[in-house]
Amino acid sequence: MGNDVAREVFAGLPPRYDRLAFVLSFGQDRRWRKAVVDQVAGSSPKRVLDVATGPAGIALALARRTGAPVVGVDLNEPMLRRGADNVRAAGGAVDVALLVGRAEDLPLQPESFDAVSFSYLLRYVDDPAATLSEMVRCLRPGGTMASMEFAVPARLGWRAAWRVYTDVVLPAAGWLLGGRAWWRVGRFLGPSIRGHYARYPLEWHLRAWEQAGMRDVGYRSMSCGGGLVMWGTKAAP
Repeated sequence: MGNDVAREVFAGLPPRYDRLAFVLSFGQDRRWRKAVVDQVAGSSPKRVLDVATGPAGIALALARRTGAPVVGVDLNEPMLRRGADNVRAAGGAVDVALLVGRAEDLPLQPESFDAVSFSYLLRYVDDPAATLSEMVRCLRPGGTMASMEFAVPARLGWRAAWRVYTDVVLPAAGWLLGGRAWWRVGRFLGPSIRGHYARYPLEWHLRAWEQAGMRDVGYRSMSCGGGLVMWGTKAAP
């Protein structure tokens, strides 16, 4: 899939990204975000890293919930500029710093964060396992990592409904609500998600987290299987 695809597909989205993501997911993305924030906040971190931060929605939620400084990293500069606007709008009540960077090669010191979160990331990198290892590198032993991703429902009925929604409804709704940019994303998402899980099923994700150095890896299938939240704790050396 690669970084270039991520840059191209999401070009033109930043101004209304959060609002349209809420509408097109029937509000489910906020439930998934809350689940990720709950996992991170439960570990009482003193410093948090949010990878693929986009317009900094999760980074801001983490900063508000934990009171900890948060570093958000993303390779998409227009998204980060939108994120910087959102951070400024939040005023001095939160401590969020944003950096341009690739998840596969983070410009950060080893074991420098108590918690790491990432969202909608692994479909856009060439080597998901190496990307997981790179994020775990930045996490101190005993620290928490949590993520959210789209998923393909396991049950046949829900999977059929999901297929109709992603192949037909999502592109049409994207065009009506967000124009050509969101139509392109709508057409892209379904095949992208299906292709990723055909190559990297849930069992692969669980193994990859463990092989990257995480233990007590858990997951929660959300929204009838359309969302996947995962979490774990970095093992001691």
